[in-house]
Amino acid sequence: MAEAHQAVAFQFTVTPDGVDFRLSREALKHVYLSGINSWKKRLIRIKNGILRGVYPGSPTSWLVVVMATVGSSYCKVDISMGLICCIQRCLPEGCGPYRTPQTRALLSMAIFSTGVWMMGIFFFRQTLKMLLSYHGWMFEMHGQTSHFTKVWAYLESVRPLLDDEEYYRMETLAKEFQDKTAPRLQKYLVLKSWWATNYVSDWWEEYVYLRSRAPLVVNSNYYVMDFVLIKNTDIQAARLGNIVHAMIMYRRKLDREEIKPVMALGIVPMCSYQMERMFNTTRIPGKETDLLQHLSDSRHVAVYHKGRFFKVWLYEGSHLLKPCDLEMQFQRILDDPSPPQPGEEKLAALTAGGRVEWAQARQAFFSSGKNKTALDAIERAAFFVALDEESPHYDPEDEASLSLYGKALLHGNCYNRWFDKSFTIIAFKNGQLGLNTEHAWADAPVIGHLWEFVLGTDTFHLGYTETGHCLGKPNPMLAAPQRLQWDIPEQCQAVIERSYQVATALADDVELYCFQFLPFGKGLIKKCRTSPDAFVQIALQLAHFRDRGKFCLTYEASMTRMFREGRTETVRSCTSESTAFVQAMVKGSHMKADLQDLFRKASKKHQNMYRLAMTGAGIDRHLFCLYVVSKYLGVSSPFLAEVLSEPWRLSTSQIAQFQIRMFDPEQYPNHLGAGGGFGPVADDGYGVSYMIAGENTIFFHISSKFSSSETNAQRFGNHIRQALLDIADLFQVPKADS
Repeated sequence: MAEAHQAVAFQFTVTPDGVDFRLSREALKHVYLSGINSWKKRLIRIKNGILRGVYPGSPTSWLVVVMATVGSSYCKVDISMGLICCIQRCLPEGCGPYRTPQTRALLSMAIFSTGVWMMGIFFFRQTLKMLLSYHGWMFEMHGQTSHFTKVWAYLESVRPLLDDEEYYRMETLAKEFQDKTAPRLQKYLVLKSWWATNYVSDWWEEYVYLRSRAPLVVNSNYYVMDFVLIKNTDIQAARLGNIVHAMIMYRRKLDREEIKPVMALGIVPMCSYQMERMFNTTRIPGKETDLLQHLSDSRHVAVYHKGRFFKVWLYEGSHLLKPCDLEMQFQRILDDPSPPQPGEEKLAALTAGGRVEWAQARQAFFSSGKNKTALDAIERAAFFVALDEESPHYDPEDEASLSLYGKALLHGNCYNRWFDKSFTIIAFKNGQLGLNTEHAWADAPVIGHLWEFVLGTDTFHLGYTETGHCLGKPNPMLAAPQRLQWDIPEQCQAVIERSYQVATALADDVELYCFQFLPFGKGLIKKCRTSPDAFVQIALQLAHFRDRGKFCLTYEASMTRMFREGRTETVRSCTSESTAFVQAMVKGSHMKADLQDLFRKASKKHQNMYRLAMTGAGIDRHLFCLYVVSKYLGVSSPFLAEVLSEPWRLSTSQIAQFQIRMFDPEQYPNHLGAGGGFGPVADDGYGVSYMIAGENTIFFHISSKFSSSETNAQRFGNHIRQALLDIADLFQVPKADS
């Protein structure tokens, strides 16, 4: 096979005259170019490390300080107040480079200038740190908030959900916890905050994600959709060629630290730490806990098509393959007629089933031989690619089409995604794309940043020919993709089948309802003088009450990336103010002015809670960490046990958009992704994600379980539609034609 010849750098045979070596010049050339590329990357990282180490200083600023010092000396002005003379006296005399007085004087001035420059850097860094630590700017326009302790803030959040007797019981538990247990636990957290970069994130990753033994499919992984109102090409391989090339361009920028940080409200930079594990990362199953394996580099992707696995190189020597070359490679896979090997077709179902079963199977059947080699090719890939035979797409005239597209991305057929990879690109037969993303390594806005770059690059920078192919002429001499080889025994095939049955049961139980809300979007919501997020969250409370006849504990994810290595905090959206508004709306006897006032109070409360969560003053992550400390110490806390066991029956998340300006959305209003979604958190609850897509539309993704008689995703979606319209009517917001 051609790829086998590419892989061999030298061969040898034993003859009567000795050992005869035969070197392959082409292979050695690729080895040499690969080394050059690796050293280039290292040198760039070293340069960036130096520049980062002296930030906000720079070599130019150092030179300016030296020149100013030397210039003042020649003008007979001693700005050092005698320090340069002291340094000069301390230098060794009589030999070496310090022999002449002029050299000694210049060196002394350089040393003094360097000291002044470093002191300036230290001063500016401390000032910058103080400025970035100040979060009051988020509240200045909205007044000051009272300073509750985390425990009493928690009690305030659950007051609308409890009757007087239950609330009194919870209040007693909270008081006992605050007086007796909390001070001891808090000391350990304070100690950790001094020692660790972030006192929450490592425990959150380990205990919420990696220690979970539940299947990743539906329970943890989430999906992201493509542009849904435009199509660049119908050719599956061509679209994938552009997209994969754009992704490696992004990775190159990431490696060179050329990606600008996202700014919170355009003012404060947010931590980019989560981006480090975007590529070359796999979740490795364990019997008790998983681990995230991250490699510094990977030069290939793993591809799945019709039950077969392939390895596709991304580089030729040190050069990234052009989109047209990648298109050719993916087309070769699509044209390959070879059948799956025994046990190969459903192999990826192991990543969709229980984690313990996968860990045991991995150790028993994939720890040596060709199975280990093939598995390494997948786990060490930059990311995973799934070439699907289906053709889902969004048709505005067919309401069910968006939901079917979402289901295909969320779980597929449960064996055509490698759910352990940091993300899987799914390429459908019609050129439509999407992502299925593992959650442990990062949160949705991080993969959203990559996706915005990739879709913008594909559309506005790479482009296609008139016939829909990638631009340029491919190199037909490239080695064909390498088919991965497996030897899967019948015992392993039985484990694969059991994992498949588990995953299929989960997938079949998910009801997903996705829709585009067309009457209005962000533009008209702002005329209500409220934030779009608060508007939607209050509408969700109204819709849920109409759907279930009661309120529930509600989760909204908020980023805490203004802190180093920050991830998320919970905004508890079901507040006393929002429930008062909902109850008034349901009664129908209140004047419009009263309803408007109640809505504004609820909106103001929600916005304030969101800001508190973003600035580290939320409730849940702190209580979670106190709970972890209590477990380490063997301390029993009825209060913490109850707090951490409460089900989130309404789990919500707003999808970030336009984090980078790849194009002007006003000029290209149809270049909209539809966001993405996730499975329900509680068996009898809803998962709701939404993207306020520009000025005139909102996309919703609602999930529930068929096995629950209390929930129905489509019914809840209809309630959301009506709640949005009813709130808009309060403010007489004109709506577009549906």
